[in-house]
Amino acid sequence: MLEWLLYGIVGALTLGLPLAYYASLRRRRLRAFEAQLAVESAGLNEPSSLHPIIDPVKCIGCASCVDACPEGEILGLINGKAELIEPTRCIGHGACQSACPVGAIDLVFGTATRGVDIPFVKPSFETNQPGLYIAGELGGMGLIRNAVNQGRQAMEQIANSLKNATGHDPDVLIVGAGPAGISATLQAVKSGLRYITLDQAPDLGGTLLHFPRRKLVMTQPMDIPLYGQYKQKEISKEELLQLFQQVVAETGIKIQFGEKVETVTQSSDRFEVRTNRGSYYPARVLLAIGRRGTPRKLGVPGEDLAKVAYALLEPDQYAYKRLLVVGGGDSAVEAALTLSEAPGTTVTLSYRKSVFSRLKEKNRHRLDEAERNGRVHVRLESDVEAIEQSHVVLKQAGSREKLPNDFVFVFAGGEPPTAFLAQAGVRVETKFGTR
Repeated sequence: MLEWLLYGIVGALTLGLPLAYYASLRRRRLRAFEAQLAVESAGLNEPSSLHPIIDPVKCIGCASCVDACPEGEILGLINGKAELIEPTRCIGHGACQSACPVGAIDLVFGTATRGVDIPFVKPSFETNQPGLYIAGELGGMGLIRNAVNQGRQAMEQIANSLKNATGHDPDVLIVGAGPAGISATLQAVKSGLRYITLDQAPDLGGTLLHFPRRKLVMTQPMDIPLYGQYKQKEISKEELLQLFQQVVAETGIKIQFGEKVETVTQSSDRFEVRTNRGSYYPARVLLAIGRRGTPRKLGVPGEDLAKVAYALLEPDQYAYKRLLVVGGGDSAVEAALTLSEAPGTTVTLSYRKSVFSRLKEKNRHRLDEAERNGRVHVRLESDVEAIEQSHVVLKQAGSREKLPNDFVFVFAGGEPPTAFLAQAGVRVETKFGTR
């Protein structure tokens, strides 16, 4: 009797485990299919950064890429093959590519219908101009961890290229003190290079300074030269800035703030880098600047008023004010949400398109909740026609409306530093779904 009971238990386990596995797999596939339909119906199917494309011929449907993504199920299995089901949430971690056991995934910029301008950069981070390197966001890698890694790796390449070079002071000039620039500076010290690091901003942080307060900016650990591994998976803007300030203080690296690079030219074995303060003659140059460049303006009357800003630094000062935020990306939505938390604010979010096509899922849910609760008034398919001292003129659905207003925040992206790159001789390529 006991023997038959044992046979029954073994049989149940033998049959039950595969059934449970396939039931779980079926639920995951159903969720992926439903998510894909929702994304397509909402028009949210254009990835905004580096993202994966999957070769369906090579894909074996093992779901390793789905499980590896730190951002959740951005990838999913559809008809037994991996597909990108949440394109706008993808931020280019690249973990999916590393996890694929059959090499079915490539990481690319742009799509067949939406091109992205990217400077030409070799695997060594050197551009088409010998001795001129690019790391971080400018090269298309906006993720903090990737920028830190690229800054370190680019400086390792620069140090290797300078092994037989002598008589330069400095060996390398680093432009930008964001995550990539700080990492590169630390690696320059570690490699024994003479360096100068410049940043046009008045303080540490680069692009981070323009992020709204409490914005989560990192979702994976990172290795920082001379400091070690930082293992925290989620970190806010303030915590990350504090970390970099601590790293700078502990390592003693020097950064010259408030110094803007105007031109970079090359002659013989060195560069001439002219800034608003003088000139430098390094052997190598590393550009660790952002892609945002100059904030893109609306081009409407009244935009030059003092009430108009292109970044949100201290939201508490706008308590009990009537506020307009313009834009449809994560920065605009996060700014509107942050402002809505200040006491007594009236916040309107204006976006020229019919849907928010580039939002992370968390921001989409938060905005929906804020709109339901009346904390943020969303105006889709609207345009700012004029900005006055006491109001703004908003055009929507063919009609115009005067909204009482105290401050306007514009988050319409930025004009990339195309002219600066052209002056430096860096080739820029438009990527349509290519690496």
